[in-house]
This record gives sequence, structure tokens and C-alpha cells, in this order.
Amino acid sequence: MAPYQTKDIRNIAFTGHGASGKTSLVEAMLFRSGVTNRMGSVDEGTSIADYEPEEKERKFTIDAALLPCKWQNKVINTLDTPGYPDFISQTIGALSAVETAILVVSATGGIQVNTRKFWSLAADRGLARIIVISKLDGENVEFAKLLDSIKENFGQDCIPLNLPVGCGHDLKGLVNVLELPKDLPSGVVGDPQAAHEALVEKVVEADDEVMNKYLEGEEVTAEELKNCMIKAVAGGHLVPVLCTSSRKVIGVDELLNTLTDFAPDPSSGVARRAMDMEKNEEVPIKADEKTPFSAQVFKCITDPFVGKLAFFRVFSGVLDGDLSFYNSNIKKSEKAGQIFKVLGKEQQPVDKAIAGDIVAVAKVENIGISDTLCSSKKPFSFAPIAFPTPMVSLAIEPKSKGAEQKLSGSLTKLTEEDPTFKITRDIQTNEMVVTGTSTLHLDIMLNRLKRRFDVEVATHEPKIPYKETITANVDTNYKHKKQTGGRGQYGEVYIKLEPMPRSEGFEFVNKVVGGRIPGQYIPAVEKGLKETLGKGILAGYPIVDVRVTLYDGSYHTVDSSEAAFKMAASKAFRQGFSEARPVLLEPVVTIEVTIPGEFMGEISGNLTSRRGRIIGMDTIGQMQVIKASIPMAEVAKYETELKSMTGGQGSYTMEFSHYDPVPTHIAQPILSKGKKVEEEE
Repeated sequence: MAPYQTKDIRNIAFTGHGASGKTSLVEAMLFRSGVTNRMGSVDEGTSIADYEPEEKERKFTIDAALLPCKWQNKVINTLDTPGYPDFISQTIGALSAVETAILVVSATGGIQVNTRKFWSLAADRGLARIIVISKLDGENVEFAKLLDSIKENFGQDCIPLNLPVGCGHDLKGLVNVLELPKDLPSGVVGDPQAAHEALVEKVVEADDEVMNKYLEGEEVTAEELKNCMIKAVAGGHLVPVLCTSSRKVIGVDELLNTLTDFAPDPSSGVARRAMDMEKNEEVPIKADEKTPFSAQVFKCITDPFVGKLAFFRVFSGVLDGDLSFYNSNIKKSEKAGQIFKVLGKEQQPVDKAIAGDIVAVAKVENIGISDTLCSSKKPFSFAPIAFPTPMVSLAIEPKSKGAEQKLSGSLTKLTEEDPTFKITRDIQTNEMVVTGTSTLHLDIMLNRLKRRFDVEVATHEPKIPYKETITANVDTNYKHKKQTGGRGQYGEVYIKLEPMPRSEGFEFVNKVVGGRIPGQYIPAVEKGLKETLGKGILAGYPIVDVRVTLYDGSYHTVDSSEAAFKMAASKAFRQGFSEARPVLLEPVVTIEVTIPGEFMGEISGNLTSRRGRIIGMDTIGQMQVIKASIPMAEVAKYETELKSMTGGQGSYTMEFSHYDPVPTHIAQPILSKGKKVEEEE
């Protein structure tokens, strides 16, 4: 690629609901700009963007792909992102690296739930936005209705930059609304003159001087209009709407022209800020090649053969020369063997990366997503990229014996490339649990585990981590006495059991005086108690929130031992526990469900029927948020049911809150099942 400057770069993320035609549009851009000599196809598995085997098999985007091209001497770094919320971490990462978000709306599918979600993500980040209507050659296209719907959902700032000549099978071309031709072709959909006036009126608002000139009836030059347009798009005051058909390759050149002419370059787009680690204050970061180097990692790929490939956006300065940089997150200097420009799965070495560039480095194992890379002489730290908390879990175990270590290492590599894929080891249930955004997400990740690392796993629903406790004070004692010929066993303890506040755990108090139990046996008493707590009594679940006070006992000079006192303590505790009104505790979570307003009543009622307690409601744009406290067991499979109830328009997050007693009628079957499992073991 020929030399270029920061002002020549355009960083763009393509977003939109699944099957809206994003990838096909990007493939058409690559074809028209000469990157490829034939258009790749998602359906035929020849797409440059969707190169992973899972993407080819399922025919939709799973990973954000970097696909740069050049048009009118401008470098357009395009990130093609997934359309399904299951893989939203890829979209969020991509949006953190660009100045402009393109929202693709299918002319046949219209605005859908994820169209709104991606619009909000881009708006919240202050990005310039462009709406591209795709598939205008499709069946039953009603352009005027779709345009009204776009304005209704996203505001009156959404104004067409071109209008179609014909629709559906009759789509023949486009008319430029900004520069109306003198002779309009027949079959233009809409009123070109009215659209031109609306666009010019909106554009001149970006500059007071030009607006006054326009209002006074003076002629506004094409150059003045263009400068106003750049300002209006960058500031979010104008959202251009463009028409396209990838199949007919109509509107693709116009889209490329719009990006080069009107999309902000890195120096005029969203303002970036970072923490100056020397001054300990937040400072603006200027997209300039002459300022100190700073960048942030937004994507990683792990491969058993290639190793780790880390993608980062350069926000300031230049990375060149010895290719060394400082990672301010781990406070360590690193050296990259090579910088790469990436096109899909292909990597091309380059000598340097300048402010605005999106590049990658390989085999620097300590780099992670969100890490700040900078000059050690001027260290900065960008705020971490915020990803949603994954909610859907599966317990897993390797199908091959002895593969536990390989499984753990391979899963860790997968978590490094996806911040919404987590692994935990539940100490209580002794299960390895993987958590993701959805069942589909987990399915994809476990397929990758098998394909990349040759590790196959069996899955099942994770156990709910119940616990046991007491609700009453009890005094009890137990004498362990056994004579079997020779030295016997003897130990007697008097203990008091008291319930403690929730989440206080276990407390052992020694109040023995006068040598009633010799000091060397006291630790054995505590050990016997702790072992019993870990095994549980009601149904094998850990016992918590109990204080045990040892206040008396007796011993035998010959027959007493640590083992005898350990046994006496265990037996005494079991005896007292059954008298102290024991109960089963269940984990309770706080859940926030986001849904369109029409589902408020149904979802609120459903949560209440699941023993949930509504604790708050809120409105975010056109969506409603219900906050509730609810037992974890009631929402273990909530993802599928929420999708079913809301037609895929609902989403939720939840986090652990506390433990509460399980109602008796619900506890009984759980205890019976737990007892049975305990007996079998």
C-alpha cells in the first residue's frame, strides 16, 4: 500500500441485525475497490470476511473481520461485525476502534431488535453514523415506508443522500440527492427536489456562517456544502441514508465515495481520552503522528499453530523502528517481531503503524483485549472496553481420561479472544463451568475447542450451589467411647450451636477452662467440625453461617486422642444440627430484563410467578428495564424462555445477590434428590 497520512484514513465498523447483508456489502466494496477480482459470497462459502469454518458452515458472521481497501487515495479500514447479540463482544471491540459506524438495514427485513441495539451502541460512543439500506433489489420492497420507519426509530436527522431509481427487480440505479442532475431519470422513488432541500437545510446547520448565507438566499458553493457535510456527519447532526444492492452492485461506489468524502478521519472524529500515568489525570489524545505513541488492543485471535494475534488501534504517534512498546496494564515492556496489515485471514508485514492505523502483532503472549500499548517514556492508560456480563452456563468435563490439564489450557486460550466467554471451577459442586452470552455462543466456542485443540467435552446443566444452615440456638454434647482391647478411644465435648448473619461463614469459639479438654485436642475438635460443615447433613450441601462454641468436655489420660475428639465433635455437631431447625439456602440473583414496552406485563408476571420480587423499573429509549430479585434456580434456563416470550427482542443481565432459605414445599424434592446422590456416592 502506497504511503499515506492520518488524514487519509477512514475507520468504519459495519453493524446491523443478522442477515441484513453487511458482509455481502463489504465483499462488494472489496470487489469495486480492486482488492478482489470477484465478489465473495456468504452462501457459497467464498467470503473473505467469514473465513472461520463455523462461519462457513452456519453462513453468518461470528468474528469481527478487518478488511481494508483503498478508494480515491483514502485508506478505508472496514470492520465487518456479527449481527447476532450472541457475539456482541466482537461488535463492541470493533466500535472502540473506529470513528464511524455503518448501520445496515435490509430493505426486505426492515428495522429489527438488533438494529436498535447497534444504533444505541454507536450513539453511546459518540461515533458518526451512516445508515445503509441493503437488498433494494429484493421482493416486496416499500422504500418510502422504510424511510419513514428509519426516521421514526432513529430521528429526523436521518436524511437520504441518494434515492433509488426503481425498486425490487426494477432497481436500475440511484440519484444523488446532494448534487441533483438536471435531467432526472424516470422511475425515481420519492421526491428528489424535496429530498435535496431537506438535506441542504440540515447540512448548513453545521456552520452558522454558511447557514446565514443560505437563509439570506445567497448561493452556497459545493465546497462549502461538502465542508458542512463533514462537520454534520462527524458531530452526529446528520445521519446520511444510502441505498444499495450488493447483488446488482448498485450504490457500492456511492457508499465508498461517501466514506472518503464525508466520514471523519481519525483527527476529526470522536475525541479520545486516556489517563496520563505520570500526571495521574485524564488528558485528550490527539490523532497525530508527531505525538507520543498510544494504542489499545480490541481483538485477539488464538491459534494452536500461529499463536496469538493481537489487533490494536493506534490512537496517536507512530510505532516503528525497533517495534518496542510498553503495556501499561501489566506494566511491562514488550517487543513485537513484526507489525501486520490484516485482510480477513491474510497478514501482510508492514514497517510501521501511524495514528489512525488498525494493525496486528503476532506471538506477544502477554497482550490482552483492552490493554493499552504506549511509549515507556510517556505512559498512558485507556479505560477498559466494557463488555456485557455473560449469563448462560454449562458444566463440562473432558470425554477423554487425563485430558483435564489440556482442557483447562485450551479453554484459557479461548477466553483470551472472547471477553464474554468465562471459565470457573465451582469449588462447592466441583464442576468446571463455562459461561457465555447464549446457548449458541457456548455451542460455537465448544466446537472451536474440539476443532482447534482436539479436546471434546460432555456437557450438562450446572448444579445449583445450595447451602445448609440453622435457625435456632442449641446446646448439645456427645461422648465418644470405644473399647476394642488394648488402647481404647475416648473424647467428650459440650458445644453450643448459634445461627450467624448471612454470609458470615463459620466461627469456632473455644471457652474450655480448667483443662477440661487438654489444649492439644482443641484443634482436633475444630477440624472435626469443619469436615462435617463441608460435607453437609441435610443433603450433602456445605453448612454455613454457624457459630460453634466449645465450652466443656472430658478426657481420658490413656484412651483420649486427636481422632477421638475429632469424632466426638462431628457426632455432637450432627446431633445438635438436627435440633437447631436446619434449613436449605439457595442463591438469589438480581436480574435486569430489557424488553420492548409491549411485553412489560407479561414479563413482570412471569418473573413474579418464578418467585421473583420486582424491585425497580426504568426506561432506556424505547425499551423498558425490569429489575427483580429472584432465586437462581428459577432463571437457570431463562435465556431460551425470554427469547420465546419476546420474539428474540428481550435480553437480560444478572449478578449474584445473596442466599435465602428455600420455602419448605420447594426444599423437600431438592433435599430428597441431594440425599439420593449423597448415598450413591
